[in-house]
Amino acid sequence: MLYTKLRIYPAIASFFPQTYTQRNSFIWEAVTQGLEVHVSQTVSMRFLKLGRSSSKDRTSASVSSSYRVQAYAILVAWIFLFLIFSLLLPEVFPTSQNITSIANQKAATVLLTLGLVFALSAGEFDLSIGGAVSLGAAIPAWLATVHGFSLPAAILIALVFAALFGFINGLLSVKAKIPSLVVTLGTGTALGGIVSGIAGNTTLSVQTFSFVALVKTRIFGFYAAFWFMLIIAFIAWYVLEHTPVGRQLYFVGAGREVARLAGIRTNAYRYYSLILCSTLAALAGSMVMATAGAAQSSIGKSYVLPAFAAAFLGSTAIRPGRFNVWGTVVAVYFLETGITGLQLKGFEVWITDVFYGLALVIGVLVATVASNLRSRSSD
Repeated sequence: MLYTKLRIYPAIASFFPQTYTQRNSFIWEAVTQGLEVHVSQTVSMRFLKLGRSSSKDRTSASVSSSYRVQAYAILVAWIFLFLIFSLLLPEVFPTSQNITSIANQKAATVLLTLGLVFALSAGEFDLSIGGAVSLGAAIPAWLATVHGFSLPAAILIALVFAALFGFINGLLSVKAKIPSLVVTLGTGTALGGIVSGIAGNTTLSVQTFSFVALVKTRIFGFYAAFWFMLIIAFIAWYVLEHTPVGRQLYFVGAGREVARLAGIRTNAYRYYSLILCSTLAALAGSMVMATAGAAQSSIGKSYVLPAFAAAFLGSTAIRPGRFNVWGTVVAVYFLETGITGLQLKGFEVWITDVFYGLALVIGVLVATVASNLRSRSSD
């Protein structure tokens, strides 16, 4: 722009030589002052942009650092918790028997929570998992002990009905547009009542079945059920983290309408997540029945709070900000480590509910705060 002006002014001067001569110094002064102002403004803007850029870089680095700290904080806390109880209870807590006992007892809880992770990732709250656990535990035991079914066949029948139950949840939530929180609260309660009506309220023992011995076969000190859970966890992790199905499922949970406009079949993913959640919950119930050697129709009620507490606490670990598999696995065993240590220290059974309740609140609180911090950094 300055170069153009300097070439235009002599051209004007050829028509008005006297005026140009008289005002030449004035024009040049004005041009140079304008250049100085322009350069000054440009430099100021560049420094301002540079300042903003460096500020954003510092904020981004801070957020990245806090993300890494949050991702592995629960692992550090788990190790710290284990060391504390090992020092307080050196004769009973850090033993191989106690470690394998914790791992074996909570394999079913991990399996149940993995199903819940799929539902929560799709934005669905499934409170019917307690009824599905009872279905998977009591109905196979009833079919096997009362009607002579083989235990694997009885479990397979329960899983089919659990999948159908999940489809009904999806039908009411997706088609009837009733919030899944309300739907599953009602259907889960109804299913628990139906299971009690069919199987009764007595304890059904399956200790004599060979399938129970197979499930409790020890491999490197752990039940076969524990290794089966790890296989399911690995498959779930691969699907959620490394396939288009998993990415689209997270997309649906993050913004259902945006996902629909992007061409994703949101309703189908909602159906699949609820069906899978119910099926894995029933499978977890069958695992409880097999590892315990017995089942009751009301067994599922005690599993709802631990599953939700572990799912939300797990969403703050490993992959903070999303419901993820390995964060869930770590959260389940972190909670069980604390509860087992407190019970061995002499606390009564009520400490379990306190621990799980606080874990649920803390998990939701941390996830909310972290989400708000990430939103501010992106702005």
